[in-house]
Amino acid sequence: MFVPGQYREPDGSWMVELIRSNPLALVALNGSPEDGPFATHLPVILDPERHTEWSDDLVGVTLLGHMNRANPHWRALTDGCTVLITFTGPHAYVSPTVYEITPAAPTWNFTSVHLRGTVEKIDSLDETLGVVKSTVRAFESEHGTGWDMTESVEYFRSIVAGVGAFRIRVTRADGMFKLSQEQPGEVRDRVQRSFDERGCTRHRATAELMSRLP
Repeated sequence: MFVPGQYREPDGSWMVELIRSNPLALVALNGSPEDGPFATHLPVILDPERHTEWSDDLVGVTLLGHMNRANPHWRALTDGCTVLITFTGPHAYVSPTVYEITPAAPTWNFTSVHLRGTVEKIDSLDETLGVVKSTVRAFESEHGTGWDMTESVEYFRSIVAGVGAFRIRVTRADGMFKLSQEQPGEVRDRVQRSFDERGCTRHRATAELMSRLP
């Protein structure tokens, strides 16, 4: 991902926060010339056996993910292959009317994190079940209601043969936080206020990030 200097994250914690708040990733693989690229939306988590908490330096961390084994993307994954994992955070359209200057051009403020990493496929059904259970724990803790999976573990076990789990070791991390940094302060403030006044939570989340810029 091309990231102009002014749009780089102020510090690594911004990327971690974006991933934790928006964990549904798009995992992409080049594939073969015959089949073309593959891209699958799937949730990813930090590997709880290797990390106790997220680090601002994402390079070197291990993520866990899983997809349907019937997905051709699963068959295309091989140990050691490189994948791109993208996460999208708050974003909003910026109309030139907000600038109150002319000439002007419309744009889109957005936030995104791209990770590159190498894949290790998990063949063991027990380990795969462990990935599913770890995923439930992570998301019930941060995004759910604390659901107790105990009575459903046997159901998980009955369907886990169709699940393809894998680890990704992150080798590169890039964050793009395009939040009107190229504009004069007074114009950026008008953009932020215009987002904050909208009823849409996505616009308000974008405004909140803009308010935290140095």
